[in-house]
Amino acid sequence: MISRDVTVINASGLHARPATFFIQKSNTFKSSIWVETGDRRVNAKSLLGVLSLGIAKGMTITLIADGQDEETALSALVSLIENGFQE
Repeated sequence: MISRDVTVINASGLHARPATFFIQKSNTFKSSIWVETGDRRVNAKSLLGVLSLGIAKGMTITLIADGQDEETALSALVSLIENGFQE
């Protein structure tokens, strides 16, 4: 199991469209992946779960992965967030 902190930089945070991109990317990996902020942790493959966190611009979230492709999964998801979801 590995984790990484990343700061959301796109203007609208993880609203519906970027969250959908995030979920789609998460679902390409076999590893279990979670998003954590504060004391809440949700499945990164669940749109409702991710949206329920209310992640806004400037928030730092923790991505956690556990499985055979955990390194690749976190690298891809961190890159997606750091590139602002191409918005």
